[in-house]
Amino acid sequence: MSRPIIQSCLRRFSDICTPSRKLSLTRRHVLFYASCNFLQFGRVSCPSYPLSASMLVSLFRLLSFLPLPVLHAIGFAVGWLVFLASPSYRRRLTENITLAGHRAHLYRAVGEAGKGMFELPFIWCANPERVLRTARIVDWQLVQTGLDAKSGIVFLTPHLGCFEISAQSVARHASLSVLYRPPRKAALKPLIEGARARANLHLAPANLAGVRILLKALKSGQAIGLLPDQVPQNGEGVWADFFGKPAYTMTLPAKLQQMSGAPIILAYAERLSWGRGYAIHFVPFEGELGDTPEQQARAINLAMEKLIARCPAQYIWSYNRYKVPQGVSAPGAAQ
Repeated sequence: MSRPIIQSCLRRFSDICTPSRKLSLTRRHVLFYASCNFLQFGRVSCPSYPLSASMLVSLFRLLSFLPLPVLHAIGFAVGWLVFLASPSYRRRLTENITLAGHRAHLYRAVGEAGKGMFELPFIWCANPERVLRTARIVDWQLVQTGLDAKSGIVFLTPHLGCFEISAQSVARHASLSVLYRPPRKAALKPLIEGARARANLHLAPANLAGVRILLKALKSGQAIGLLPDQVPQNGEGVWADFFGKPAYTMTLPAKLQQMSGAPIILAYAERLSWGRGYAIHFVPFEGELGDTPEQQARAINLAMEKLIARCPAQYIWSYNRYKVPQGVSAPGAAQ
């Protein structure tokens, strides 16, 4: 493979992994595979979307036949390749994990980030029963108590561990509606939505109609799921500290909780070593939400900080949690 092609592919890695770009986490994962494919075969010089939707689906399905330990081993190696090849990705990951006080876990976080990318074909495209056999649920009684009360449940899951399998595990036992932001590129829609379309797992778009779906589910005594550390759009959040630095934080979880009275349960899927699977943990929300949106957002961020501290190497530190969304005033300007 020629040197210009290698350099072009590495630039594409940087575009995907550098959180300052306007890419969702899911879209980064999909594009990451596209770049890996072209870095391996070196056929063309990595355009913005080098693989068609059908080729991506085929690639994911092919990789899904590999054992999870093999995918994690490949992901570990590629995670380090990206870390070493992309200064911007390396800088962002290092800055965020250091700010949070978890720098001691930096090197483990590099490998875990790669594992998180390469486990997606297995989680999305493998037989659902095969996928769920790798998940061991911890403290389900906490969830069952909430379901028996028929008051609904608001699951909050940060980008910690294998957050994709958390929803599948819950949906195996109860109906679950999750907030979902459709990809900007229509070509990625069949892959992502098809992969997430499982029994009892319902997608609610990140708009007013989706919010109504979530609220209706809660009032029917069902569970919903949100990623509270996803940066919201203008008008959908407030500035609240996250590991000591202002981060634009969504206000929707607290609003839904107040409108429905449903309890909040924190959830995350810990990635076990050597590809042994996942441990799904459920933790009660113990803080007070407060009265103002700022107090509520800070209380949820504090709960996320405590949850991340349980396995800090598995958080996606490369995500630009502190970016200023378009149309939003920076925290200093707002004050």
